[in-house]
Amino acid sequence: MSALPKLARFNENVLSTYQIYNSIFMTLPFDTISNTGVLLPLFHDVCEKGFAVGKNPTEIVNTFFEKYQENPSESEKKDLLFRFIQYIERQVVLFDAIEDAAFPIINNMDGIGTLRNSKETAFSKDKKEELQKHLKDFKVRVVLTAHPTQFYLGEVLGIITDLDSAIQRNDLLLIKDLLSQLGKTPFFKKQKPTPYDEAVSLIWYLENVFYHSVSKIQNYIETNIFDGEPIDNQIIDLGFWPGGDRDGNPFVTTEITLDVAERLRQTILRNYYKDVRRLKRRFTFSGVQEILSRLEKRLYKHVVRSYSTLNFSQKILLDELETAREIVKNQHQSLFIEELNDVINKIRIFGFHFATLDIRQDSRVHHNAFTQIVTDLLAAGDTTFPKNYHTLSEKEQVEVLSGIKGTIDPSILTDEMSVKTIESIYALKTIQKRNGERGANRYIISNNQSALHVMQTFAMLNLCGFEKGLTVDVIPLFETVDDLQNAEEVMRAIYSNEAYRTHLTKRKNKQTIMLGFSDGTKDGGYLMANWGIFKAKEALTNISRTFGIEVIFFDGRGGPPARGGGKTHQFYASLGPTIESKEIQLTVQGQTISSNFGTLNSSQYNLEQLLSSGIKNDVFTKDQLIDSHRAIIEDLAATSYKTYVDFKNHPQFLPYLEEMSTLKYYAKTNIGSRPSKRASSEKLDFSALRAIPFVGSWSQLKQNVPSFFGVGSALKKYEDANRFDEVIEFYNASDFFKTLLENSMMSLTKSFFGLTAYMSDDPIYGDFWKLIFEEYNTTKRLLLKLSGQKELMENFPEGKASIAVREHIVLPLLTIQQYALKKIQELQKETGNEEELADYEKIVTRSLFGNINASRNSA
Repeated sequence: MSALPKLARFNENVLSTYQIYNSIFMTLPFDTISNTGVLLPLFHDVCEKGFAVGKNPTEIVNTFFEKYQENPSESEKKDLLFRFIQYIERQVVLFDAIEDAAFPIINNMDGIGTLRNSKETAFSKDKKEELQKHLKDFKVRVVLTAHPTQFYLGEVLGIITDLDSAIQRNDLLLIKDLLSQLGKTPFFKKQKPTPYDEAVSLIWYLENVFYHSVSKIQNYIETNIFDGEPIDNQIIDLGFWPGGDRDGNPFVTTEITLDVAERLRQTILRNYYKDVRRLKRRFTFSGVQEILSRLEKRLYKHVVRSYSTLNFSQKILLDELETAREIVKNQHQSLFIEELNDVINKIRIFGFHFATLDIRQDSRVHHNAFTQIVTDLLAAGDTTFPKNYHTLSEKEQVEVLSGIKGTIDPSILTDEMSVKTIESIYALKTIQKRNGERGANRYIISNNQSALHVMQTFAMLNLCGFEKGLTVDVIPLFETVDDLQNAEEVMRAIYSNEAYRTHLTKRKNKQTIMLGFSDGTKDGGYLMANWGIFKAKEALTNISRTFGIEVIFFDGRGGPPARGGGKTHQFYASLGPTIESKEIQLTVQGQTISSNFGTLNSSQYNLEQLLSSGIKNDVFTKDQLIDSHRAIIEDLAATSYKTYVDFKNHPQFLPYLEEMSTLKYYAKTNIGSRPSKRASSEKLDFSALRAIPFVGSWSQLKQNVPSFFGVGSALKKYEDANRFDEVIEFYNASDFFKTLLENSMMSLTKSFFGLTAYMSDDPIYGDFWKLIFEEYNTTKRLLLKLSGQKELMENFPEGKASIAVREHIVLPLLTIQQYALKKIQELQKETGNEEELADYEKIVTRSLFGNINASRNSA
């Protein structure tokens, strides 16, 4: 490990390396236009100098063509701009690969936040037993989602992996060939992927990364913390949404759900098959070789021949390998036993399912489907429900639903969504039979607003013939500010229901509750969403403990701070004793998967950071908010909320997004199967707008509004009242508050209002742009004052440097995007320009790719 500071290591191993390989990349011939690689640096220079003197994107592009091109036609201009975009996309890939290759050099793999560091700290403080006790109960569940924020095709991911390896070996010839391959490989999906396609893409990470990093962590814990003894706790679980997440995605069918589950099963068995074959080369001893040969044949039938019989299970596989281990231990001096233990741990962790496939649907869809189910059953003369069910009060309906059981036949249902909903539950049962219970045992209710929504799902599950008891967890998802405030009363009603309480008893008295950061921020702004979720967790912890229930919080997080991303592990390390934290569960998606878990090193490091945050919170420190700090953040959140809601209700808020941002182009990128909004109407409805295109559109504008708007106004209230010292004291005393605001600083660092400064003169939107810019300046000034920093992210210099390089790479791309948007606005004022209009719309759509990928957590 180098003794150089992290920034110096970044400059030496990332920045310098990028400059060298980028110079090679720029000279490679990829296209029919001569000197594109030569012209791009010139265009970049024009962009930097132009923005520095206050020019707008149109002026900058025109200056470039006047200076470096001789009377180009409009077609030639568009063609060259498009080629620039293609080059920049690949520069981002090159930088990604270089940063991935340098990850273990930049980050101390044994430093603060790693398991080794936590172990040594605990042992030195005589807290070994406390650490062991914590790890016997604690879990981390990382849930991979298919939300469309990842723009890399599978072929490109493969090139990144190969580049990473070649760069580590400094194999210049291979690097040059891979850069040539990169230049010729398409980045654009001509058709939207299906949910199955999305699943296959993410299974790549399961097979090539998590399969190895998760087991390595389990092995380390058992070997170094439990002195070589296995523990009855798979500390890291994996979840999976592609193929099971039906919320707003009409393309997720029962067939796809079953196909994805089977793909997961086949993939994990294929990995076991490879491992058993590898073990055979080591364990050539009598007694062991026979067991491994037997397992190899059985796995071959299930993988190579897709053998479908069910007379093979995780238990059978484990029993055989446990027998082999005893023979190795007792008769062969434990030779190579670590390799055998590794495979046993993998089978314990991943079972026959690899990752748990969650089923999710919106409560409003459920309500309509369930209402129709009751109507159809009553019409068929079924007596499961009373004839007056629809006229009963909500409380009375909940009581009826408590006793519902049976086996419903989907063929008698008249409503398509009702059939799909019931079929998805039957699919869940099928998956459990083939993949084991952990294959699919969670049903998530999005936008959950009432106890009735939970009980409707509970009743539908009980109508699908779980004869031996319901082996599914019902998980309400609370998202909006109002729903978060009502969550405690909803769960009080659920816990008070005798039938549901009996169900929880059979589920080890555990209740998982999901909380949505994305829609919370979209609804109430950054501070209110985060503080509202914190308070909701406290209230839900308290009510759960009152009823003797262990609540597990499942955080719906996206990439950027506006969607619950950023320095996630620091949040979990600062929760304190008032929030239940025996498990950490969170969604990971898009660029966050590839940036935080895309390689073995980054995956192991970031998983260990999550594990260590739980250790810190439970074993070492308890960061509890005192009453005076609570009063401050309550007031800050309320002020911020009012500021944000007033902004959201501004008459130009939605028109600005529609006309001045890239919002409408997200649906055209073909990166995800799910529509960009829940409703199908042409008119933009804010409530139906997905959080990803909402947050992403602000990111493309380099304004990042959701991560800061209202924060500055809230802090200014204290400055104006001469109470700012109280906020400074709070910031220095609370890791939670500090992390919250440091994440906002990260978003401010990624903002660049010079890009859109021309909008200040717009006759319609000029004042609205100035309103945003004023709040940005206020927030930036007061966050610097609060933190005592002279520059944003001053305390995280290597992170700031990485952002600076990425922003530098995409500056020409953003300039082109704004130039094209302005062209579109001009062309829309006239008729007969449809072909040219379409060309510029393609440029805008394509420009989204490089910027999203460069930001790594922008949507």
